[in-house]
Amino acid sequence: MMKRRFNRSSSRRLVALLGLVVALCLAAPAAASAVTVYAAASLREALPEMAPAQTYNFAGSNALQLQIERGAPADVFASAAPEEAQALFQEGLCSRPVTFATNVVVMLVPKGNPGHLKSVYGLRQGGHTIAIGTPGVPIGGYTRELLARMRLSSILTNNTVTLEKDVAGITSKVALGAVEAGFAYVTDGRIVAGRVEIIRLPRWAQPPVRYQACIVHRPGADAAGAKKFMEALTGSRGRTALKKGGFGLPPSA
Repeated sequence: MMKRRFNRSSSRRLVALLGLVVALCLAAPAAASAVTVYAAASLREALPEMAPAQTYNFAGSNALQLQIERGAPADVFASAAPEEAQALFQEGLCSRPVTFATNVVVMLVPKGNPGHLKSVYGLRQGGHTIAIGTPGVPIGGYTRELLARMRLSSILTNNTVTLEKDVAGITSKVALGAVEAGFAYVTDGRIVAGRVEIIRLPRWAQPPVRYQACIVHRPGADAAGAKKFMEALTGSRGRTALKKGGFGLPPSA
């Protein structure tokens, strides 16, 4: 008899305990899922500095645009040029883009400067190896625009040129000494400061480098999380991280 009463009592306690666990689980707020951010490769240090808990996919802005157009699971898109973000907006695939950062193009050479290049004009003589972005990626377009303004487009034909799909590839080639020079953003030079030297290019020749971001419109997107990320990006937290990484900032709203 005592054994039977013990079992009934134990069962009641177990049921009550399970009920309490279920109630607590229902009452507890669900853990926030990470927002998926598709961003230009040049943002690979600044964005995780600002929001380390998010999921990032860094690549050339043009490649990311194509992925989003094909249904990639992005919640936010951050491009190194307005064209890609504006194209998605025109297609109804993202919110109206906002400018959140600026940058400048520089020439990088490996530490020790094996090509003995004191300025970009040293490339006119030919015979050097250079890394630049492909025509479709923002850094490739910016580089060609800058060289055209300086009347130096010929350096792309009288030197050995390697084409890279994003700015990280250019930076890596220079840092490893695989090329004698590369055209990248000043922020990328800062990332590998111990392995490259930065050669500044004239301010008057600089194209307007504008980074734009938008919230991606797709079924299942985390719109609320994306909005919070955008608020952080354009707010004090984002501006602090971007400034620390060497980016320029647009005027505060």
